[in-house]
Amino acid sequence: MQFPESWLREFCNPPIGTQELADLLTMAGLEVEELRPVAPPFSQVVIARVLEVAKHPNADRLNVCQVDAGTGQTLNIVCGAPNVRAGIKVPCALVGAELPPGEDGKPFQIKLGKLRGVESQGMLCSARELKLSEDHGGLLILPEDAPVGQNLREYLRLDDTLFTLKLTPNLAHALSVYGVAREVSALTGAPLKSPSFTPAEVRHDQVLPVRIEAPDLCGRFSGRVIRNVNTQVRTPDWIVERLERCGQRSVSPLVDISNYVMFELGRPSHIFDLGKIHGGLAVRWARKGETLELLNGNTVELDEQVGVIADDKAVESLAGIMGGEATAVSDSTRDIYLEAAFWWPEAVAGRSRRFNFSTDAGHRFERGVDPATTVEHIERITQLILQICGGEAGPIDDHVVNLPQRTPVTLRVDRASKVIGMPVTQEQCAGVFRRLGLEFVEEPGRLTVTPPSWRFDLRIEEDLIEEVIRVLGYQHLPDTPPIAPVVPRTRPERQRGLHAVRHALAALDYQETVNFSFVEDRWERDFAGNDRPIQLLNPIASNLSVMRSSLIGSLVQVLRFNLARKASRVRVFEIGRVFLRDPAVPESDTTVAGVAQPLRVCALAYGPALPLQWGCGDRLVDFYDVKGDLEQLFAPRAVTLQKAEHPALHPGRSAAVWVEGRCVGHVGELHPRWKQAYELPHAPLVFELDAQAVSERSVPQYRPIPRQQSVWRDIAVIVGESVTHDALMAAVEAADAQGLVRGATLFDIYKPKDPTPEIGADERSLALRLELLDEEATLTDERIEAAVQAVVGSLATRVGARLRG
Repeated sequence: MQFPESWLREFCNPPIGTQELADLLTMAGLEVEELRPVAPPFSQVVIARVLEVAKHPNADRLNVCQVDAGTGQTLNIVCGAPNVRAGIKVPCALVGAELPPGEDGKPFQIKLGKLRGVESQGMLCSARELKLSEDHGGLLILPEDAPVGQNLREYLRLDDTLFTLKLTPNLAHALSVYGVAREVSALTGAPLKSPSFTPAEVRHDQVLPVRIEAPDLCGRFSGRVIRNVNTQVRTPDWIVERLERCGQRSVSPLVDISNYVMFELGRPSHIFDLGKIHGGLAVRWARKGETLELLNGNTVELDEQVGVIADDKAVESLAGIMGGEATAVSDSTRDIYLEAAFWWPEAVAGRSRRFNFSTDAGHRFERGVDPATTVEHIERITQLILQICGGEAGPIDDHVVNLPQRTPVTLRVDRASKVIGMPVTQEQCAGVFRRLGLEFVEEPGRLTVTPPSWRFDLRIEEDLIEEVIRVLGYQHLPDTPPIAPVVPRTRPERQRGLHAVRHALAALDYQETVNFSFVEDRWERDFAGNDRPIQLLNPIASNLSVMRSSLIGSLVQVLRFNLARKASRVRVFEIGRVFLRDPAVPESDTTVAGVAQPLRVCALAYGPALPLQWGCGDRLVDFYDVKGDLEQLFAPRAVTLQKAEHPALHPGRSAAVWVEGRCVGHVGELHPRWKQAYELPHAPLVFELDAQAVSERSVPQYRPIPRQQSVWRDIAVIVGESVTHDALMAAVEAADAQGLVRGATLFDIYKPKDPTPEIGADERSLALRLELLDEEATLTDERIEAAVQAVVGSLATRVGARLRG
């Protein structure tokens, strides 16, 4: 929120400087993000009247002007502005003046000089030369009543500062100049000048019929008919100036007045062209299929989740967000309907984001606007309309159907002292509440506060404790070290941190990516087989409406993003939480009841297996490349893959990842259906693992170097086509070889093109290398042969293998 300091000081003017005021607001929770002067420094620029204009004798594009600058003598000034003419009042920089720096960063000084042989005793200025705006169409023409000779900074009130506040969502009461002034008064004790609302004289009895059909949308609706207004008048300069300094451009008198009161008092309002309303107004939820052309030119399609104001024929406004084009005021408008309402924050929140825009009105209403002052604010808007546009005001029609309940909140003084971390007395707490304008009832050690209508954020005891310390001042908190000893939390040696996992994946040529935890509903169905994902009540975008239960969809979206930018090789990973329904999860300070939030590690590989190089041929990454990455990630722990299906993966090219007897995730190629649905040229390889399992590691154990040498023997066996590598290794381990088999490696697979008498059509030959070792004694041929025969026997028994001849 942006506003000029001078406007704030009209409501509350504490005896402190600008920087001290900014620091005070920041320390009270209203962060001042930026302080910026209204205009850059310049000097000796005054208001002057152009008396005469004559062509320069030696230049076609220059004029010689006679100027009265209030100095007592007529100045001769050469000017090249296209809009200079006799009789206008403009800024004049006198000789010796210093103008804002130019592109070189140095101040521009006005000196007595000659232009094409004609002496110039000053300079007539444009708004751009004074750095007041970017308008370079000519001189800055001032109003006719501007006093000649007055300093321009004083006349335009340029010695002012713009405050930009960065407000958190709970500070809706500070989204106006008066709201900030109320805070400043409480913080400094300076008197607050509350605005007065003198009721307008009622000149007619016309009332527009209004029906509130949705009390859960609108709790109060106030309106007034004003007839015979003049919409073609010019908005007064003081309103235009303040709107510009709040970051709002001037549009038309009625719109400007509405915006002015919004910045002044914090209430958005809307003005309808009464002649364009058919019948009466109904405040209701929209119906599916209804459409509305908005003031910004967009036409939106509505549904039952959006509140509207409709007349007897069509929808005319988005409730609390933006008006419609059909009933907008224009230069031909004569009669208007002025509306001010209380919209429930829950009914407005997130609605504008559904249509990809935001408004000042929606920003305020979704945080909460005071429901008690709709009538007073209509009186203020009416006062300005009658003052500027004229007209005849009718009676105010006020409908009150459903206002927020002001639930009392109790503060315990001893609890406040404990939470704040320093002693506070009951009198101090009561003083804070008085300064904030909060009604309360005292009893020993307790104060029960009834929140005022403009404070939507006071709901629990901690809210009141926050008010106490921020008004007393955070700077008064004692600077004390922790009493308890600081004991570092040591990680068990068997567990590595997630940063170590990140480094391990980066070493495997994967790049980390971070994505939203809320995703498209379609991703959950496609990649997780989840038909009941956890829905968000207020999504930041309509397509990001559910919490993810798998990281695969996020990485597929990252892949599509990279492919759209011509990336040919993508290897990415993410470590993040997923969200699963689990009734066994209790409510606590770190958990949400019924929702499990485990950490997962997910990686995706797409495109060439290796970067472009001369040493290896170009080939696409395959299942075994990613399997190798998995084995390195878990090393030295052994990884076992078992055939399994996963909603996101190819049914014949996917597996479950088992480590130390438990399934820790899945790996495989993306399902062809999703490859086609998401328009991917090739199917990527992905794996998703439990982060806790990846973090575990084996603790190194000392083993002496064997004193004996190993012996290797190769055997070739013929097995069925269906025998897997895991089954083969399991048979070797099960052999009764007196503990001599130290390891086994499959180093060759042979299958003839055509069946042979030895190898059938559904068989293949597997070659194994056995490592045999006895650490205590030298192996003899007899013991070696016995061990090999034991392995062969186990292979025959368990997998139906036979030695190849």
